[in-house]
Amino acid sequence: MPFGWRPDGDVVQNVPATRRIMPFIMRSRNESAVYFEQHVDMAKAQAFIQKTRDESGAKVTLLHLVIWALGQVLEKRPRLNRFTAGGRIYQRRGIWASFSAKKGKSDDHPIVVIKKQIRPEMSFIELVTGVLESVKEGKSDKKSSTDKELAFFLSWPVFLLSWFIGFAMKLDQWGFLPGFFIRDDPMFASVFIANLGSLKMDAGYHHLYEYGNIPIFITLGQIKAENFIQDDGSVGKRSIMTVRYSFDERIEDGLYCLQSLAQFQDILEDPEKAMNSEA
Repeated sequence: MPFGWRPDGDVVQNVPATRRIMPFIMRSRNESAVYFEQHVDMAKAQAFIQKTRDESGAKVTLLHLVIWALGQVLEKRPRLNRFTAGGRIYQRRGIWASFSAKKGKSDDHPIVVIKKQIRPEMSFIELVTGVLESVKEGKSDKKSSTDKELAFFLSWPVFLLSWFIGFAMKLDQWGFLPGFFIRDDPMFASVFIANLGSLKMDAGYHHLYEYGNIPIFITLGQIKAENFIQDDGSVGKRSIMTVRYSFDERIEDGLYCLQSLAQFQDILEDPEKAMNSEA
């Protein structure tokens, strides 16, 4: 974009030359992807979720805690909230999370993808309420703006739809994709979260989408009991969740990313402490 900005971000200035050249020699997100795995002790998180449910009456879930923790990390570590487009690195305006949910538990129920802005100044319960409302609306029979757009575009002939998607991706690279097109599209976000644990599955490494500009994909696995050796030599059990990340390294170096993910793990492993420190 010749003006240094686009509807969802601003060009980052003073980027080292070695990073500025990366989008030109690594042109796709999946070519630029690096992968990382964490094993998170969920004992305190599970206790916190249950306590918050009992005190607030809200249907608090692990996904809510993950979204809140990501908001805190991306606020403190803003260089992780960047994306690449057209050979440039942009700082995203606002923190946005996209996540998927099934409308029902049967194989035939479709998956709905929801995009939500995370405002770090919001309390945890405010975030829970907002996410629950979005999920309820997404699971309803009401047609979302995305559903209506897709129904319209999918009514086109295949050759015309293929040309249009390619043209839209070019507009995005040039920075000319209109803001209304980006605003509700879940593929234009800071991070995508897939809670596979809610489906009794383990975490997997997910590809990054070439359409849109999401640089981080997170999958959450099923929480499992795991044996470990305690300080006194005896065997204990703890609740462990595997989290796997796919990360577009063009936006920032791996060390910055790993230090950010370490903060994310710290919050999940002791959410009450993290929230008290924010108060």
